[in-house]
Amino acid sequence: MADTTAPTLRRTWRSLDKAWLALVLIFAAVALLDPPQFWPTVTFTAGALLHTAPFIVFAVLAVAYMKATGAETLLAKAFEGRQARMIVLAALLGGLSPFCSCEVIPFIAAMLALGAPLGAVMAFWLASPLMDPAMFLITSGTLGWDFAIAKTVAAIGIGMFGGFTTMVLARSVVFADPLREKPQVGGCCGVKKPFEGKPVWRFWSEADRTATFRENIIENGVFLLKWLALAYAIEAVMLEYIPAETIGAVLGGDGIGTIFLGALVGAPAYLNGYAAVPLVDALLAQGMSNGAAMSFVIAGGVSCIPAAIAVWALVKPRVFAAYLGFAITGAVLAGMAWHAIA
Repeated sequence: MADTTAPTLRRTWRSLDKAWLALVLIFAAVALLDPPQFWPTVTFTAGALLHTAPFIVFAVLAVAYMKATGAETLLAKAFEGRQARMIVLAALLGGLSPFCSCEVIPFIAAMLALGAPLGAVMAFWLASPLMDPAMFLITSGTLGWDFAIAKTVAAIGIGMFGGFTTMVLARSVVFADPLREKPQVGGCCGVKKPFEGKPVWRFWSEADRTATFRENIIENGVFLLKWLALAYAIEAVMLEYIPAETIGAVLGGDGIGTIFLGALVGAPAYLNGYAAVPLVDALLAQGMSNGAAMSFVIAGGVSCIPAAIAVWALVKPRVFAAYLGFAITGAVLAGMAWHAIA
């Protein structure tokens, strides 16, 4: 008789939500290894969530409203007219809209197939994972309005930097013939076909849009809750067990080296843009420099798995490498600028 234990275990493992699992394991490890610290870790996590709750609620409602109205159809306007205009609008929409890169993969794939310039698409791809209304509110609630505004400006600026550089070098060996032969237009965010036509701002008169609103409230609410709970738990552990002098020695100081290191650490260490906010807050409390903090969130946001998959799915490796190069370069420049003015 065949042994079905291994396939069953694999299915069970795949079905587990790794964020919730990691949260439980963190609390369990603290309870087992340092019992007196268990309750302070739990109360720190809960208190941080309560502090952020108003921002989370507003952000969830705002994003659900934008999805239910079909506002993503406005993205099409960014890919009309002169290429320079496209790049500016794509960077602005990418940095301000509530739609992540992977959610608009089918839309971007269609635009590229119809001949939309790669420069405009690159501008959107670079800016999109760095900021959206929900991330802005959570960032401002934890790191302050000045940091949130600076990150938004950096997101739009990096989008324009990558977009215009791609436009200038469009005929180079890097950007010539950029698309894969068979683009993989699947997504990493449970991508659904967006509403077509003009946005319907009074969406509640249509049952399917009302259902979309309700589904997005639940989906985004749970998403933000689990990742922020995990991040705040990690923040509590970091503040308790990682010596501040260690962080200060590695990521503190005024030199460009700490900013560059922040970008290099941020690229592979990122969870997602929302979870990164409490981690950066903890790192800043332990001596991380302002410039390194900005380079960390910029490089990590662009290179995190959901954003990277969106680009990798559609373009050839050399274009993907350029995307990562823009991210690291932009992160270092943003870190230097923020360090100079913060």
